[in-house]
Amino acid sequence: MDATQAIPDSIPPFVDGAWLQRHRDGVVVADARWYLDGSSGRGAYDSGHIPCAVFVDLDAWLSGGAGARGLNPLPDPAVFARGMSSLGVGDDSTVVAYDDAGGVIAARLVWMLRALGKRAALLDGGIAAWPGLLDRDPVHPAPASFTAAPWPEESLVQADDLEAWAGIVVDARHADRFGGSLQLPTDPQAGHIPGAVNVPCRENLDSVGRLRPIAEVREAFARAGVRDGSAVVSYCGSGITACHNLLALEHVGLGRGLLYPGGWSEYAEDPRRIAER
Repeated sequence: MDATQAIPDSIPPFVDGAWLQRHRDGVVVADARWYLDGSSGRGAYDSGHIPCAVFVDLDAWLSGGAGARGLNPLPDPAVFARGMSSLGVGDDSTVVAYDDAGGVIAARLVWMLRALGKRAALLDGGIAAWPGLLDRDPVHPAPASFTAAPWPEESLVQADDLEAWAGIVVDARHADRFGGSLQLPTDPQAGHIPGAVNVPCRENLDSVGRLRPIAEVREAFARAGVRDGSAVVSYCGSGITACHNLLALEHVGLGRGLLYPGGWSEYAEDPRRIAER
């Protein structure tokens, strides 16, 4: 393995396994596996994780719990800070997060950290991109100092703002949920926010779960009307996978879009809001 190299002052939204190998001793590796069907992310972590990786409990630290603002609203900043501190993530830490779904779950943690001005990236390809052996040993990080800070309003859009939004609203869900032919139990209505366009975040990935070439990702967004200089809001079911589209936009040079964290689970809960299909 190469000797650890100094971490740059800024890092891109995606890094590969070779980058992580070179910098592993200088970063906090975060396992952010989580499953919509209720399967245990912690169980997956215990069965094998990247050596020295800490497990990030999405329900405990990355979500405020179901409520008036959707199924997975952003947590209180103090809760997020407490979680990061307990995992050894400090104000000056660099975090590389992964999952086993091409990053569409771990993107939530990376986006949250980057929105607060921290150094964070997704491991492109997820756990499968790690070139070494996995580990089952528990990791007990030393607590770090992570300062609580409000979620930046300039990075967010709320439901009441969407009617006046003059830019593009991108839905990151599968096409069948966007179109209304599939309604999950978590979907209050079938369909999508009126006027939204569909760029399924999982289609940012190739067959092995790695980000497609930049030109292909840009073309997918262009087909939805997103081009250089476009103002973009990204949403999904509850503000998790929408973050993957935001990181992809930034990575391919299309700017930093905004997150609608409530997602479809909040928007469609109000019966006055009519779904488009």
